Amino acid sequence: MSNTPPVPYAKTLQVKDTCLCLFAQRAARALARRFDLALKPTGLTNQQFSLMMALNRPEAPALGPVARFLGMDRTTLTAALKPLARNGWVEILPDPKDRRGKRLHLTQAGAQTLAAAVPIWDEVHGALEAGMTADPQILRDGLAEISG
Repeated sequence: MSNTPPVPYAKTLQVKDTCLCLFAQRAARALARRFDLALKPTGLTNQQFSLMMALNRPEAPALGPVARFLGMDRTTLTAALKPLARNGWVEILPDPKDRRGKRLHLTQAGAQTLAAAVPIWDEVHGALEAGMTADPQILRDGLAEISG
């Protein structure tokens, strides 16, 4: 047993009531559950939906910019891509301009899966925003300010 004094319970209550990280984590888990449940018929999780949306571009993006956009490191993104590649929804291709780089291509099957998921996302997202008492744009702006 150390001589470190215990954290006062008042501090616990302060963290519970004010910690932005705790509130963001709780909200993220609640949102993830809601979207995971809704997207289940498509075979996608909310994370996979967001990742595939990030790849839905006229040209296959490089791995690095996608990782930065999603707030992930490259290793985490590479791991997240593996089940999408196994399902035939994403291809990881060599970058023709940089042999060391990779390009991420949404396949036709991936595009079809994403197209099936978009109306579900529209419905759930619209209902979520309609049910909020706070302005959703203010929330987005605040989260963007934190995430950079």
